[in-house]
Amino acid sequence: MGVNALPSSGTRTLVRATGLGKSYPKVFLRRDRLRALGRLLLGRRDIDAVSVLQDIDLRVERGESLGLIGENGAGKSTLLKLLTGVLTPSAGSVQLNGRVGALLELGAGFHPEYSGRDNIALAATLYGLSADETRDKLDEIVAFADIGHYIDEPVKHYSSGMTVRLGFAIVAALRPDLLITDEVLAVGDESFQKKCVHWMEEYLSGGGTLILVSHSMYHIQKLCRQAVWLRKGRIEASGDVFEVTQAYLAYHERKLASQIDQEVQSTGRGTEFEVVEFALNGEAADVPVTMDEGGHLFARIEVASRFGREPVIAIGISRADGTTVYGVSSDMDGVRACRIGENRYSMEISFTDLPLLPGAYLVRSHAMDSEAMRLFGTIERGLTVRGESREFGFVRLPHTWTGTAK
Repeated sequence: MGVNALPSSGTRTLVRATGLGKSYPKVFLRRDRLRALGRLLLGRRDIDAVSVLQDIDLRVERGESLGLIGENGAGKSTLLKLLTGVLTPSAGSVQLNGRVGALLELGAGFHPEYSGRDNIALAATLYGLSADETRDKLDEIVAFADIGHYIDEPVKHYSSGMTVRLGFAIVAALRPDLLITDEVLAVGDESFQKKCVHWMEEYLSGGGTLILVSHSMYHIQKLCRQAVWLRKGRIEASGDVFEVTQAYLAYHERKLASQIDQEVQSTGRGTEFEVVEFALNGEAADVPVTMDEGGHLFARIEVASRFGREPVIAIGISRADGTTVYGVSSDMDGVRACRIGENRYSMEISFTDLPLLPGAYLVRSHAMDSEAMRLFGTIERGLTVRGESREFGFVRLPHTWTGTAK
């Protein structure tokens, strides 16, 4: 078990992890720590442990860009530390081939009492650069970091943003074979984020290799071609970045729906109006529906009316954060529900050439009173739109570029 740095060669494989796992002994109390230490000193392996990562098989080739996604606590940062040798694996092995530049925990590798300029020299030495090479790159690093007079101040006086600026500037100047970053784009200001993204795009176009951890699916989709979704320490899905990120977003939609208070989910059960069936594209089961970008969405809604009064039926589409994309009701369009039985009504609505951009959405059906004044029942379903668009927002707007160069 361990991390082996392979000598640089012509092989295309930069990183290979096999059966990788990491566990920590349970040490909630002081006596737990002492017990665990005693067992280790005696060479015993039967330690009550918490598994953080299990059975991770990973291979990264030269020129690839891989996004690591997952919830907090899924094991992403631990995996990066195992890949870079910061941590020793409890199981399996890691092999590295080539020079690795890593931006992991904020400020990791910096001496807090040293100035930014001194830390540049220290980092360059650790990367194997000579004094002359470091001197040649110094102005480039200082300019990229752009932290003014703080470059000569101790790093302990830096803000989190300045620390990231300095760390990224060093890596950018050294241009490693493999760049590993952990949420670096979440700390800097917007202008520095743009600078980092632009540099990464140039780095990748020049044959660089990237492993990126981020909670921003936009950055993952923009910079990576492949993705791995970690869930509870295991690989939940891997493959094409759009397929994996859309599956991850759909999972969050389902999780969000299950967390919504039952009173909100089933408002009006046993009261005057209640949504009893909600089918999307013919699927009535409570499972997320997947469709291609620009496809056809057909919804059928059935409502029970306790006293036989005709309901108003509404439907809405929103993103995961609750931002409304579109909503409409039968009352707005001047249409009426069809009576299909005693105290039962239904309506159908079609959205042709749905202009939603790829991503995960929620579709809600609502039952309202006959005057469209009160909301009674709601059912919510997940909808995943597949595609490879990198446009911003929720919908695609028709547009034409003019005055472009040929």
